[in-house]
Amino acid sequence: MGIPNPALVIIDMFTLFDFPEAVQVKPKALEAAQHIARLARHFRERGHPVIYANDNFANWQMDFKELVRLCLSTEGASSAIAKILQPEHGDYFVLKPKHSAFLATPLAVLLAKLGVRELVVVGMTAESCITATCFDGNAREYEMIVVKEAVAGIGSRKTTTLQLLHASSAATVLKLASYLRR
Repeated sequence: MGIPNPALVIIDMFTLFDFPEAVQVKPKALEAAQHIARLARHFRERGHPVIYANDNFANWQMDFKELVRLCLSTEGASSAIAKILQPEHGDYFVLKPKHSAFLATPLAVLLAKLGVRELVVVGMTAESCITATCFDGNAREYEMIVVKEAVAGIGSRKTTTLQLLHASSAATVLKLASYLRR
């Protein structure tokens, strides 16, 4: 049996880190960005879609490209991550108003047009937007995969969340090396 047509879904990596627990998340997000960049190269080299699903942070007048420019021009972790993960020609993006990349976005329509049945979900944070997206994707009968090193989270919350996703069968949690060997 062949591997279904996969897509990489990068969640909420473009941020100004202006939320309450940002100090705890920043170093983990920087670390995850390196692994996400490796996965993005892997997907692009194989002609598989790379999709950015990013919160609009209640700024209903800003589009994704403007958000990327804003992050690039903001010193610190925002610009460092934006430089590492800057979208390339041919990548896709959806803006999301809440936690799940499926909630009130055209993601399901895009995935159908691309013929995608497997989603590799990465980004931040494990205990919020990654989890919401995985449960929503699983409910829509997508094969959901989370790459452990490519997800940022806060301390033991990340570990507990990844265990929950795996135990509930909402997502398969893999190490980066295991995913790349597939």
